[in-house]
Amino acid sequence: MTDTIIDPSVVDAENARRLADLNVDYDTLGERLDRRGIAIDAIKAKVASFNVAVPSWGVGTGGTRFARFPGLGEPRDIFDKIEDCAVIAQLTQATNTVSLHIPWDKADANRLKQAASRFGLGFDAMNSNTFSDARGQLQSYKFGSLSHADQGTRNQAIEHNIECIEIGQALGSKALTVWIGDGSNFPGQVNFADQFAYYLESMKQVYAALPDDWRIYTEHKMYEPAFYSTVVQDWGTNYIIARELGDKAYCLVDLGHHAPNVNIEMIVSRLAQFGKLGGFHFNDSKYGDDDLDAGAIDPYRLFLVFNELVDIEARDADFHPAHMLDQSHNVTDPIESLMLSASDVQRAYAQALLVDRNSLAAAQGANDALAATQDLRAAYRTDVEPILAMARFEQGGAIDLLGTYRASAYRQKVAEVRPAIAAGSSGIV
Repeated sequence: MTDTIIDPSVVDAENARRLADLNVDYDTLGERLDRRGIAIDAIKAKVASFNVAVPSWGVGTGGTRFARFPGLGEPRDIFDKIEDCAVIAQLTQATNTVSLHIPWDKADANRLKQAASRFGLGFDAMNSNTFSDARGQLQSYKFGSLSHADQGTRNQAIEHNIECIEIGQALGSKALTVWIGDGSNFPGQVNFADQFAYYLESMKQVYAALPDDWRIYTEHKMYEPAFYSTVVQDWGTNYIIARELGDKAYCLVDLGHHAPNVNIEMIVSRLAQFGKLGGFHFNDSKYGDDDLDAGAIDPYRLFLVFNELVDIEARDADFHPAHMLDQSHNVTDPIESLMLSASDVQRAYAQALLVDRNSLAAAQGANDALAATQDLRAAYRTDVEPILAMARFEQGGAIDLLGTYRASAYRQKVAEVRPAIAAGSSGIV
């Protein structure tokens, strides 16, 4: 039996207040779906089995380029972060893995495994960091890392990524995610072809260190921190990288890493069609890589992404992309944002499962644009909250995520034992 952070009696009491209404809502929705030929319990079972990883850095208050304003009870180290992740997992029953970032989360592997297993948590993909300099680092990444003009700097970045693999092996992880900030800020600053060649050469050495049962995910981003050019700037370049590296290399899609109004759902389809869609970092954006809560700005786009995923899933039973939240919580309690984001990702999945695939295919085959889009809208407009809440309840989670979390007073309790952090410079965590 695993430990829980929040007293189960609190969860039980909050659920008891809401269960009667949930039963009515669930039964009513079930009747409506039954008229559409959809079994609500089958949808609930799929939702219950869906999990999304929580990033260790996400439970700390985020920051902008200008400032960071820490909140109450900020985690002091990776072990505090694991406890915060355990709260999210306990209430959502949808986040049973944690994704670590090295060197931020570097600690004794046995202690990390013990801390996670205490709460029934596992470890998702490892994340390397060559976009900032660590204390005591010999070579600086100011002008690049895996694609740096200097061989010594590239070697240092390669060794760091291999170290992340070794740490991940000790923890039971099965993947490495590599995102680099390499690029340029001025025309003529770099030779584009040489820089990309250096990157591929470096990544091939990292790839060679992968265990047989591991994957490597490469992540593209249009701009930032480099503002003139970026080495891995779009999904096409990302696809080239995955193809060049080999069968264990896949593309990772971060929803905020594209130009405004880019058709991300079509990118998802293209990468999957050619066997190189590896997974997602879920967040939302208005202007750029805002790292806002998933579904906060454009929930319909999130649904359209999952519409593609469900379609791919129906065609390929071996399709199992990795899912992770990747957000910066500048003005909210990170635990609250991560809980609600996990639920909204599940919501998009549940809505996509409601799409009448036969009707949609017929409309597409007949070039009936309105009928096709109405099939999508009918699914998206369905309130699936009773399905999400019932799935949580039956697994021991909270019917009302926000209400139960606040009733537990967890944030106030940890603030009593975690020293306050003064506001300081900018940064993600």
